[in-house]
Formats: sequence, C-alpha cells, structure tokens
Amino acid sequence: MTASQTAEPSSNGRQPHPVSSGPVVQLPTAFGDFVTQAWTDLVTGAEHLAVSSPNAPKDGKAPLVRLHSECLTGDVFGSYRCDCGEQLAYALEMIAENGGTLLYLRGQEGRGIGLANKIKAYALQEAGFDTVEANEQLGLPVDARCYKAAAQILAEMGLHEIRLLSNNPDKQNRLATAGVKVVEMVPTEVPSREQNLRYLQTKKDRMDHLLTLDTETAGMPRTGTDTFDLEQD
Repeated sequence: MTASQTAEPSSNGRQPHPVSSGPVVQLPTAFGDFVTQAWTDLVTGAEHLAVSSPNAPKDGKAPLVRLHSECLTGDVFGSYRCDCGEQLAYALEMIAENGGTLLYLRGQEGRGIGLANKIKAYALQEAGFDTVEANEQLGLPVDARCYKAAAQILAEMGLHEIRLLSNNPDKQNRLATAGVKVVEMVPTEVPSREQNLRYLQTKKDRMDHLLTLDTETAGMPRTGTDTFDLEQD
C-alpha cells in the first residue's frame, strides 16, 4: 500500500490530496479483461476503484480516462432516467479496446448530493422542475462533486496527460486546476431515450455538456410531468 505524502507540494506547486492504494488484481468482465485497484481518499474516507486495461494505449496516444461518478440507479438498476449506466458500459468497451483507465468515484451519487437527496430531487422533477431547479429547491449545489482525489489517483498512477472520456467540459477544467492535462475530450454520448431526453437537454442547455441529442432516434419527449431527469456525468 502506498499513501500520498502531504509534507511536500507536488511538482506543479499544489499540495497533494492524501490517498492510499491497495494491491492490483485481475478483473475479467463482460467488457474484457482488466486490472483493478482500490483507492481510499484519506480526507473523506471514500473508497474509489481504478479499472484499467492491461494494454498500452494504441498508436502512442495519451491513455483514455473516464471519471465515472457512482450512480446506483443507472449503473446497477439500469435506470432510463439517465444515461449513466450506458456511459459506463461504453467507457469500459472503449478502454478495453484502446487502453486506459476508468476511475469509479464513489460518494458522488446525484452529482455529489447523495442517494437520499437524489430521490428527493426525483420527486421535485416529477412535479415539473428540471435537474438544476430541483437541487436549488432543496438548497443543494447543482454539482457538489470534488475531483481532487481523482486527480491525485491519476497522478500516482502516472497518468499526467490523458484523453478524457466525457461530455462535460467542467471535468476538464477541474482536472486542469488539479494538475492533470487533458489533451483531448472524447465524447461518450450514447443514444438518448424518451425518458431521459429532458434531463439531457437540461445538461446541454444549462450545464454546457457537449451533446447533440438526435431526437429522431430518441423519440420526442413526453409532455407534462412524466419526463424525468437528474443523474450526472
């Protein structure tokens, strides 16, 4: 096990965020064969998981990296209210084929507001609020996530320059602030659904996510209060 040293600043002058790591083990999956390593944020106690291809990136390119925020409803139960589970599957397929790492960031449910508050936000969305308005109605941040631990994990894995699998420019900006250079944004847009189109439109319009939203393939959104949104990227 290794732990970040907090006594000395990193090469970019920033104080390292303390994390510790466990052993690297094999992880065969439906998406391919990976190696995995658990990491602990020594400030919050959150336990994260790095899932990496054992193969070097193709053509000497920077490795693909996905920062995937935990989403129980989408990742485990396959919720159609979001695109999280489908983005997770797509990222693993891309990393298996091209090389890189997926960081599964726990404690970031509902863009950092937690599972119980996410369900409360769902109730407000069913009353007509969008994903941003629902958080505001609860007195919560629109996005409460922190990427300091993720950036430190990437640094300790030697991933200082990456191609980021994301539709969210804010992740690129936050990683840059933490000292990780994003040399390319690689889109992870998956086909939208009738049930999540309003949520995705809100992310595009109000959170600057890089989405095209082909409504011809997604189907037009339902009217009234039965279209859902919330989740994350």
